[in-house]
Amino acid sequence: MRNKIYSMLGLANKAGKLLKGSDMCERAIKTSKVDLVVLSTDASEGTAKKFKDMCSYRDIEIRFFGDRYSLGKITGKEERVVVAVCDKGFASTIIDLMDQSLINGGETNG
Repeated sequence: MRNKIYSMLGLANKAGKLLKGSDMCERAIKTSKVDLVVLSTDASEGTAKKFKDMCSYRDIEIRFFGDRYSLGKITGKEERVVVAVCDKGFASTIIDLMDQSLINGGETNG
């Protein structure tokens, strides 16, 4: 299941529908151009709280998944703590995969 999620995030990245990094994601969230925020499970408490609060205020889905190095790998960087999906189709598919992973004992959501 994890590989399918990484594959979908990679496809979103190749399609130009994935924002990478705190600053870029934060700006897009504030203008409500984001359908899903994915934070690495090893994000700091402060970063996690900041993005959870921003997403909650704007009713944007947020999930915790992978670590900073795995998220970085799909974006072509060494590490990334946060990425944002800016496409309803990709976001819906990724959320479904992540929720299915939860049912099967995977990682937690936000």
